[in-house]
Amino acid sequence: MAVQVFTAVTGAAWESALVGALDRADHGVTVVRRCVDVSELLAAAATGTGQAALLSAELRRLDGDAVARLTASGVAVVGLVEPGDDRAADRLRQLGVAHVLPADAEAGVIAQALREAVAGAPAAPRDVADPQAALPALGAPSADRERPLGSGRLVAVWGPTGAPGRTTVAVGLADEAARLGVSALLVDADVYGGVVAQVLGLLDDSPGLAGAARQASAGTLDAAALVRLAWAVRPELRVLTGLARADRWPELRPRAVTTVLEEARRLAELTVVDCAFNLEDDEELSFDTAAPRRNGATLAVLEAADTVLCVSGADPVALQRSVRALDELREVLPDVDPVVVVNQVRRGPVPGDPRREIATALERFAGRQVAFFLSADRRATDAALAAGRTLAEVAPGSALREELRAMAAVLVEVPEPASGRRGLRGARKTG
Repeated sequence: MAVQVFTAVTGAAWESALVGALDRADHGVTVVRRCVDVSELLAAAATGTGQAALLSAELRRLDGDAVARLTASGVAVVGLVEPGDDRAADRLRQLGVAHVLPADAEAGVIAQALREAVAGAPAAPRDVADPQAALPALGAPSADRERPLGSGRLVAVWGPTGAPGRTTVAVGLADEAARLGVSALLVDADVYGGVVAQVLGLLDDSPGLAGAARQASAGTLDAAALVRLAWAVRPELRVLTGLARADRWPELRPRAVTTVLEEARRLAELTVVDCAFNLEDDEELSFDTAAPRRNGATLAVLEAADTVLCVSGADPVALQRSVRALDELREVLPDVDPVVVVNQVRRGPVPGDPRREIATALERFAGRQVAFFLSADRRATDAALAAGRTLAEVAPGSALREELRAMAAVLVEVPEPASGRRGLRGARKTG
């Protein structure tokens, strides 16, 4: 049976000749619709009448979300570029188009690429009523992309609601890694209102992550662009600021965030991402996988990370929230194996030896061992916040700073200072 193909290469001088050549000979493909723009192409894909789409790099409003929606509809994508236009080919690959050919290729070669793309695509369209089934297509890159992956390590700092200190841990971890000689990029991906810029005394009127996501959606993001968008706090530490206003969350689409993280791996040896707490779906939008999802960016970060740090507070309320959050993470992303970090440890809220009691409680109720304990040091954190600087700058001798430094040394696998070392348990995803 011939592969049913949509085309969207309007405006190209070779479009009519190509369509005619595909139709005249028996190439195993049939052009069932010639679309004039991205909107018509997406509408045609939603009908389920086609198996592949042939599009040109010059197609207006073509972005990563459009390619992801085609994939989610079970439509394989093949791109055509003007001969010798390597930049357009790289852009299509960044958008998620695995098969890219020059426009002057023989009709038989293009038809073969269409058949191969369909053979490598999911056998059936995704269930559009299941938002979890659509998430990989929206957030994850294609496995066949030719662009090499970066070697940098990605650490997501996540945790339950209730201000357990995610931002303090993320900032401290990135800063200490940079002080250990590891190039670090700190990314604020909290869609409920990031505060990394304020914590470090940076301007937040132009969020760096949102700008990077826009370029990623357009297929124009590279290392040079990422450097321009990031603040250089020190030679080894850069910061992509987040959304100061929570109502701007639609700017952080999962696919675009994933592309930004891929580029971050090429730029820095360690990328630390400060995540939002929420993992749930919006029930009112769950019927429509094309609708933006507020928590999609968080899920994309957690799925892409090499290490997920679950930051918990050290009081009974925070611990209960952490147990529930770990259960929820296991349900939503079962392949993610988080590393538990208990922050704000102090005497008072937990009777007896707080570290021993907390470790026992989390192992009993969550089945998790605590990898790192971080002391409560309100005086040091207040001084850092008031000055818009890091703990290493305002309180270099504080216990919290030393513990963050030791944790950073373990995560980046470099010799650490003389403070006590704790092993990293469950640092990577399983499966």
